[in-house]
Amino acid sequence: MRYFIEIAYKGTDFHGWQKQPNASSVQHEIQQALYKVFGEEIEISGAGRTDAGVHAKQIFAHFDTTILFDKKDFTYRINSMIPHTILIKNIYKVLDETHARFDATHRSYEYHIHLDHNPFLLDTTWQLYNREFDVSKMNQAADILLKYTNFKAFSKSRTDVKTYDCTISKAEWILSGNDLTFYITANRFLRNMVRAIVGTLLEVGEEKLSIDDFEKIILSQDRSKAGLSVPAQGLFLTEVGYAFFSSKDAKN
Repeated sequence: MRYFIEIAYKGTDFHGWQKQPNASSVQHEIQQALYKVFGEEIEISGAGRTDAGVHAKQIFAHFDTTILFDKKDFTYRINSMIPHTILIKNIYKVLDETHARFDATHRSYEYHIHLDHNPFLLDTTWQLYNREFDVSKMNQAADILLKYTNFKAFSKSRTDVKTYDCTISKAEWILSGNDLTFYITANRFLRNMVRAIVGTLLEVGEEKLSIDDFEKIILSQDRSKAGLSVPAQGLFLTEVGYAFFSSKDAKN
């Protein structure tokens, strides 16, 4: 039987989602807890990978087991065994062929910038002092992202992918007081893509790049022409969507 688990975590203390030698990861912590609950090694497959320091408000993973269990008791026990910076929000039984990564139809991210100093937000925002940005120009440039599908210019250089094509359906900046947030949704993302897009759009906002320059960067497919990769702590994976499944109306 296959199950989806809905997970949230603060990524500050982890070297990303993926299990790796000699480093703490979200996947490793959950798999250790599953072993304690079921008494057998259980591998979980996530909807995607997040880098060290990146957070997730919602991500799904699937696992298989033949052991019958009470789902409410499961979430209580698992949450008591994993670090408090990880939360198992829910668990759902799905069809055996369902895949958390390959069946996802879209993913949404947010990047949070705080335009002031706040010690309580250091782990969850990138803090920029005495900087001003033209948000209108940044949104004009962000709209251009929806015209294209090849985003090699914003991909980590050394990455093993078959295609750099992604379909972006939303890209928008919203300024509220001292909080500047970038929202983006696509069917898939390349490694480091959101952080590179944010860094480049900020250069548009400070008039270091024109809107035409931004479009030329996309067309160049050259990562060296794009802006910096902004720090990890401001990035949140906020939603993973499926055509057949919604955490809002799924039944246990």
